[in-house]
Amino acid sequence: MTEADRTGAPVELLYADESPVWTPIGDGSSGPARPESYVVEVIGGMMERAVTAARRTHPMVEVTVKTVRAFPAPALIDRSRRARLVVIGARGHSAVTDLLGSVSSAVTAHAHCPVVVVRGDAPAAAPVVAGIDGSGLASPVLDLAAVQASARRVPLRVVRAWSPAAGIGTDGRQEARAVLERERGPFDALVTLVSDTFPEIKVEAEALVEHPAAALTRESDTAQLLVVGSRGLGPVRGLLLGSVSQHLLRHSACTVAVVHDTLMRA
Repeated sequence: MTEADRTGAPVELLYADESPVWTPIGDGSSGPARPESYVVEVIGGMMERAVTAARRTHPMVEVTVKTVRAFPAPALIDRSRRARLVVIGARGHSAVTDLLGSVSSAVTAHAHCPVVVVRGDAPAAAPVVAGIDGSGLASPVLDLAAVQASARRVPLRVVRAWSPAAGIGTDGRQEARAVLERERGPFDALVTLVSDTFPEIKVEAEALVEHPAAALTRESDTAQLLVVGSRGLGPVRGLLLGSVSQHLLRHSACTVAVVHDTLMRA
């Protein structure tokens, strides 16, 4: 709601009712899984209370509701085609969560817009952190992170982590990994560009040798928002959602925003 209030965007509250439409009855026939009155009275009442609360705290935001008979993840993925941003909680309630994966994992794997997974309750003055790599997703990740830092009037930390090398030296010991100048150059150029584009925010940058998942999980301890990219590969995107983003969805101490590579192909 706060994001919509800042940008003037409307908000749709979506409820996905995953109960089956029809279910077998004792005589072998089938009938409604539950009466339509449940949808009208229970779900409808809950959504009305949610709208009332939203309008009380953010009266300038246009709020609508929609209820669909569908599993949560497919419903949210479908709505993401026409959304600027999808916001979900870190914990899903699907009856088949263990089989299909959590709602947050599925939505961030397939969404057509950025997805924000709400976690923790960080101080309002905490920075926004952008975790980038050497892929083409670095620029859209930085853009979203910088916009968020500017809107929240907090610093932006840009973190690039290179995984340690497993090389063995002539003495048999593992060699230390160093960030080469040719590797650091593109990172510094991106940081300079975002600093020039958003002069109103303080930009800090850190390049380090550490597994990205570990480095960004640590950063989440002192951040209010962590922005990362995620790349799926081929027809089984849900199974190949980046290991770093998957790790953060489960272990980040703060809210995570995932920029998916569908934005680059749009």
